[in-house]
Amino acid sequence: MKEDKAKDRLSVAAVIPSAGIGSRMGYKKKNYLRLLRRPVLAHALAAFEGCPVVTSIILVVPHADVEYARVNIVERYGFTKVAAVVAGGTERQHSVANGIKAASVFAPGVIIVHDGARPLVTEGMIEETVRAAMSCGAAICAVPVKDTIKESSAGYVTATVPREALRSVQTPQAFRTDIILEAHRKALEDGFVGTDESSLVERLGVKVRIVGGSYENIKITTPEDLAVALCILRARAKAG
Repeated sequence: MKEDKAKDRLSVAAVIPSAGIGSRMGYKKKNYLRLLRRPVLAHALAAFEGCPVVTSIILVVPHADVEYARVNIVERYGFTKVAAVVAGGTERQHSVANGIKAASVFAPGVIIVHDGARPLVTEGMIEETVRAAMSCGAAICAVPVKDTIKESSAGYVTATVPREALRSVQTPQAFRTDIILEAHRKALEDGFVGTDESSLVERLGVKVRIVGGSYENIKITTPEDLAVALCILRARAKAG
């Protein structure tokens, strides 16, 4: 019981990478687009601001946007947990590494990473992922794949992949700090670039726990995604 309480007191730093251009949005910075009178990024930050297990937030944006994000996102919407706004790198992985470096100043026990382009994340999802990381060392949100998946070559089907064991991976993803630091160090040493933090951690031989995500936890990539997100937010407002 005492051990569980000690775990609960661990500080948790959230790193929110938001340094993408958004080419499928016509090169508009998708995370600044409005969604129910607030930028997409502000919705994502609000979930972490309101989550009691999160103690600090590091926001990562393009170098040219650091001051803009600080004034027009962090200060305007009153995100008091945002401890730093830092510049990103050439790849998402490099941006996250910059955020982790900034978060390390606060000596967190757990670091949780979430895409700024996923505005529909919930406090419950964040808490569950953090708790799993505290227990297991590494945890990610994911949902079962609904579509039939085919392998292909030269425009023809080569195999149908059984989907029962397949998962569509989302963020948030949470890790014990020593694990994610070593994963990034090893990736840099090997010149490895992954598409998410879990892929870096898996290379260490660490088992990654899967936490149930949500089909509503979509990533804003296209104009159609923005329309879907708007419908979901309106439905939540009515249900609330």
